[in-house]
Amino acid sequence: MSVVVSPSNPPEPVSPHALELAALEPIFETYQNAARGSLIPVLQAAQETYGYLSTTVLETIASRLNFPISQIYGVVTFYSQFRLAPRGKHVIRACQGTACHVRDSSLVLETLKSALGVTPGGTTADLQFTLETVACIGACSLAPVMMIDNEAHGRLRPDRVRAILDKYRG
Repeated sequence: MSVVVSPSNPPEPVSPHALELAALEPIFETYQNAARGSLIPVLQAAQETYGYLSTTVLETIASRLNFPISQIYGVVTFYSQFRLAPRGKHVIRACQGTACHVRDSSLVLETLKSALGVTPGGTTADLQFTLETVACIGACSLAPVMMIDNEAHGRLRPDRVRAILDKYRG
């Protein structure tokens, strides 16, 4: 049984020794003379460097910028651009809009959940896929539709989902 990373099951905190924190130094140097308004750019740069914001990275930022960790978490959880868990190599957005709904997008979503072993918001243990649901992709004529990265896959049927996923594996 593999471990699934999701917002409700975040990865275990990485020890400071296991995480290469030296990559944060250039970020701190860039913003060392900035006003307190530098928090968001520092968080953005750290996420760009690591792919997500681990507990260790957030604690280091809090310490270096002299912010309470609670305030850092408040900012990170307020803005949807920040991630507290790694994302997969491929992001799947399954449309749940009205047009998709009436054309059985729930069956497509159930197939995705089964094939990937994750629920929406989750990332597969091998970090290949992150599954998200969206209210509308804007391709209603293709309903039901999903996007994998920037590629739309429409007129989906549950029996086609696994074959499409196989094209992205590896």
